[in-house]
Amino acid sequence: MSAPAVSPRTGVPLSAAVATARLAGRAARLAGKGGTSLPGKVLTRMRPDAIARMSDRLDEGSVVLSATNGKTTTAALVASILEQHGTTLVHNRQGANMAGGIAASLLGSWRHGRPTGALGLFEVDEFWLDGLVRSLRPRVVLLANLFRDQLDRYGELEAIADRWHEIVADDAARTASTGEAGFRLVLGADDPAVADLGIERDDVLYFGVQDVAVARGVADHASDATTCRVCGASYVYTASFVGHLGHYACPSCGHRRPTPQITAERVVLHGTRGSTVDLRLPDATVTVDLHLPGLYNVYNALGAAALTHALGVPAATIAAGLTSTAAAFGRAETVRVEDRELQLLLVKNPAGANEVARTLALADGELDLLAILNDRIADGRDVSWVWDADLEAIAGRVRHVTCGGTRAAEMAVRWKYAGVASSRIAVVTDGVAAALDHALAAAPEDPAVPIHAIPTYTAMLELREELVRRGAAKGSFA
Repeated sequence: MSAPAVSPRTGVPLSAAVATARLAGRAARLAGKGGTSLPGKVLTRMRPDAIARMSDRLDEGSVVLSATNGKTTTAALVASILEQHGTTLVHNRQGANMAGGIAASLLGSWRHGRPTGALGLFEVDEFWLDGLVRSLRPRVVLLANLFRDQLDRYGELEAIADRWHEIVADDAARTASTGEAGFRLVLGADDPAVADLGIERDDVLYFGVQDVAVARGVADHASDATTCRVCGASYVYTASFVGHLGHYACPSCGHRRPTPQITAERVVLHGTRGSTVDLRLPDATVTVDLHLPGLYNVYNALGAAALTHALGVPAATIAAGLTSTAAAFGRAETVRVEDRELQLLLVKNPAGANEVARTLALADGELDLLAILNDRIADGRDVSWVWDADLEAIAGRVRHVTCGGTRAAEMAVRWKYAGVASSRIAVVTDGVAAALDHALAAAPEDPAVPIHAIPTYTAMLELREELVRRGAAKGSFA
């Protein structure tokens, strides 16, 4: 019998590291601290090579996806499709998308020295992508979009784009030098910051929206990637969809949006309830009734369709999986609390906020809102982005907005300047539970009138934790 593999740094066998990490997770849960990523952090501290070693045992390898907006929802759509296809998964379903969360997902599936799932499906934080791609060595990498987000943590969008270019270049260089197969690259064609990653590759699978009927008349004022990466000139758009996503071309050098192989040929938006999409794949065109609202979720569905097509999933199975997907954790999730419908619409940057506003503009009647703005590390300390969000688009429809979170006062000021009368704005500073109570109390007597909650990331976690505590939402929170 050969000796167990050990870490060159610690000398700890992988089996011992796994056992210790599991004990740490149990202790955290017993202490009421959740512990979603903690076991993975313990594991990778004891065994820095744990992710590589464990993912190497996945029978069908792994796939990775990343984006500024929509990672968790896209991953949920991919999971639904693959489960329809009969694939068993190791998946970081709760959205813990840094190294500790990926390691914890592998740990949770680990039985008798190997994972119980056949394929790893991992959403990965934009900034952690390079290291985790090296460890996971995925079969397919989906890069969907890049938007300005958490400037105090990640810097400008171009900094992440440069890191992603290095990942793609490194994969190509390794393939050329070793002869080993690299990853299949799946890119959002409508995002110039992402589509340009495929300039030097001939095996890229692109996806995008073709239906110009759902385009904006002019480009979003909060657009981020607006200049050509080849020559630096400003792009000209013939159709603008979400932020800087659209049909673009450079008038100076001729660089333009690549032609996508997977497209939304027809899109009908049904307000906060979902959309109907004619989805064209290389092998078929299918109609999908998507139970997720907004054009941004059409993009998420396109990304999921492209990734699973790259894995060989048939068009009919892709359509069935997309249609059967419910809202992911806190992302357009709808619950009932005190006999009233509450919909959670996560916002964390101008592009996402603008799409939520665009979706709410299609809702019937006046709007009752619960707007929770936090400035914790995971949100980004700088909340000035709210001034780039087009709240004016729905201000005239707001019947009442309850503002909560660590920056509740700033949120209220933003609504006031958007045009909402002060009498329709309430500021609640003593916690998410109190803000939820106020929004419920302020809502119309008619219980059929919904409340739309628009929290930032940590606010969404707090709100959902409160909803679980009240029995309105199911599952755990992360």
